[in-house]
Amino acid sequence: MTPKSSTTSSPFRGPSCELRPIDRLLEPLRAFGRHDLAGAGLLLLATVVALGWANSPWASTYHALLHTPVGAEFGDVRLEKTLHHWINDGLMGLFFFLVGLEIKRELLVGELASLRKATLPAVAAVGGMVVPAVLFYALNPEGEASQGWGIPMVTDIAFVLGVLAVLGDRVPLGAKVFLTALAIVDDIGAVVVIAVFYTDDLSMVALMAGMACLALSSGLNLLRTRSAVAYFIVGTLTWLSFLESGVHATIAALLIAFTIPARTRIDGTGFLARMEHLVARLRAVGPPEDRALNTHQQQQLFERMGAAVDHASAPLQRIEHALGGPVTFVVLPLFALANAGVTIHGGIGQSFASPVVVGIVVGLFVGKTVGILGAAGLSVRLGLADLPQGVTWRHLIGVSMLAGIGFTMALFIAMLAFGDARLLEQAKVGVLAASLLAGTAGVVFLRAATDRQRPS
Repeated sequence: MTPKSSTTSSPFRGPSCELRPIDRLLEPLRAFGRHDLAGAGLLLLATVVALGWANSPWASTYHALLHTPVGAEFGDVRLEKTLHHWINDGLMGLFFFLVGLEIKRELLVGELASLRKATLPAVAAVGGMVVPAVLFYALNPEGEASQGWGIPMVTDIAFVLGVLAVLGDRVPLGAKVFLTALAIVDDIGAVVVIAVFYTDDLSMVALMAGMACLALSSGLNLLRTRSAVAYFIVGTLTWLSFLESGVHATIAALLIAFTIPARTRIDGTGFLARMEHLVARLRAVGPPEDRALNTHQQQQLFERMGAAVDHASAPLQRIEHALGGPVTFVVLPLFALANAGVTIHGGIGQSFASPVVVGIVVGLFVGKTVGILGAAGLSVRLGLADLPQGVTWRHLIGVSMLAGIGFTMALFIAMLAFGDARLLEQAKVGVLAASLLAGTAGVVFLRAATDRQRPS
């Protein structure tokens, strides 16, 4: 067999790059990571594993692992939490940081950048948060159960985008953009709810320290500091301060995201001029003729080219791109594995008899659909917004159903709302059931709506 040429092109190799043995090993993983369903598929797999593990003969090992203490000691200072706590407050901080970067980008250049574009998804998102909360509270008006009103308010964008990928071109682009923008506004609402209503007793000293660190990060932005290391150090200090203050530490991660610079140092014209000058210099010096070490002059020019590329991209976009993979393929699956392990006591029927489960299912499945459609219809009728191009009310009904997939954020708020383990288990059952119901109904409805529009 003739070996493959080293000049074979791929998304990861230029036409003259050497094909390494490691490339052949990593290519299947890269191909999987590029697939639209990869993130949602891993989330679903982690959920199934957690449910199976928690209801197996080895359930004790599942709970023992999550309650394993993990910590670090610095002199007389010791920071120790359970593995479950580190996943929910530590790793999920990265998720909220990424959410913050996405929100800032959408506000600056995305679907929330102009009032006219943002009105429909923003108003619909508010309706999709208020109605589910009211329905849950109506079904659970007393006791600790009433604290769970925030659980059915939120949409899981990772799962929703995975479902939209399955539907492909059956869903118009305008409907996908609408649902994505709605989920972003949903995230903003969820963060406000967590900060205001699900915050423990405050330590003002720690909170003031966190705010000072946040101000320092904003100062770095004003000084046009672009070092990711500097923001990482200040961000970590902010997170630790919020962790000790009683305000949920993930709020710090989102606030820090808003201080990350979103401007480039040079514009496109300046970048092209700079690169043309450096390429001309490289031609004069002589480009490397083989894959040996570069000369001092060649290396200097390559480093200047790298700096030009760095100056032509905003730190916000670089960090968002760098974190997308780790959050999608590591953080969220670990969160699902650590939190979706519901032990079913007394059978499925008994679990669904709980008012908490009913409240969450009704809130996410019915409340989301009614709230989003009602608010969207009102804004269109009042002339505040228009339906996206190519989107019908049938499409809007389908994507409103899909918005009832709450999963990640709903589970997260459930853990903040309920200290009672029994109520928390019921909340998890409700979230999983409602998400499955909303996803299935949304897919069936959108497929049917599309088939009716197509000629026979």
